[in-house]
Amino acid sequence: MRKLTTTVVAASAVALALSACGRAEQTTTSTQSSGGSAAAKGFDQGALIGVSLPQKTSENWVLAENLFKTDLAGAGYKADVQFANNGVSEQQNQIQSMVTKGAKLIVVGAIDGSQLGTQLKAAKDSGATVVAYDRLLTNTPNVDYYVAFDNFKVGVLQGNALLEGLKAKKPSGPYNIELFAGSPDDANAKVFFDGAMSVLEPKIKDGTLKVVSGQTSFNQAVTQGWKAENAQKRMDTLIAGSYGSAQLDGVLSPNDTLARAILTSAKQAGKPTPVVTGQDSEVESVKSIMAGEQYSTINKDTRKLVAAAIDMTKQIQKGEKVTVNDEKSYNNGVKVVPANLLEPVIVTKANAKEAYANDPTLSALVK
Repeated sequence: MRKLTTTVVAASAVALALSACGRAEQTTTSTQSSGGSAAAKGFDQGALIGVSLPQKTSENWVLAENLFKTDLAGAGYKADVQFANNGVSEQQNQIQSMVTKGAKLIVVGAIDGSQLGTQLKAAKDSGATVVAYDRLLTNTPNVDYYVAFDNFKVGVLQGNALLEGLKAKKPSGPYNIELFAGSPDDANAKVFFDGAMSVLEPKIKDGTLKVVSGQTSFNQAVTQGWKAENAQKRMDTLIAGSYGSAQLDGVLSPNDTLARAILTSAKQAGKPTPVVTGQDSEVESVKSIMAGEQYSTINKDTRKLVAAAIDMTKQIQKGEKVTVNDEKSYNNGVKVVPANLLEPVIVTKANAKEAYANDPTLSALVK
């Protein structure tokens, strides 16, 4: 995995944080951090924990909601778990409401992590601890910790999977591909894209890969709202404009929802099935992989991520030191946020049975 080095206090670090969602130097050694003063003080076990989640754009968010409700209650906390399906303003209001209700810790899976500054300041002023969940909260000092899968590595795995899938279909290039990215208001979207491009860009430069449309930048590849219909519409346009007689060999897709939309577009255009990547291990995409359609996905076990967030909550509640494994990489534009990063796993048809052996739902699909 590529390693970037920044000086936190330098202006260039801030610029990097804004353009690459704060990815800096990666460390792998587990460390301990005491975090902010709110974490050091601790709070009563029966306290209110707020969890603010984004829109229900994928299965993993729905699962996270259920797990947070069940597991926080099981740990003895009062849980206020909400989705902001109507957008950023709703999430702002929800977080403010959690502060008003006296939440001692607020977990935030942001729609747009740059637009919650006022509410996060109110949370910190009230003495609450703020934990960014899955998506980094940016341009604010008022976030204590970040818990997520290693999202740059997700992109690296996707880029490698695309190359491997292309080679499996045709031993040598050149290969015609297109690039898709997630929603520009999601801090993770550019991290995924940058990780993938760290693998793909050298192959584009040496001619192994050809992006026929010429659309190679993040801004050209974005999919607003992570919406399948937006991805399918763009793929329709790309096929119509660039693939009249040319073969579409592969597509970098940042998640499963978009991958299925891309495959639908190719099928409706009468194109042979391209190699398409994904992420999230959604049921329909796992079925598609086993059917030989979608090539790959990423297993980011939501159960493990929620468990990590709740373990962090328990440590903070008890006033203990909080376990993190990266205190250098995630500069949010104002501060470096201590992070606990989990390892993502690439899944293709070849390793699906092993990858999902402990998942009661997905294991039944890959026998």
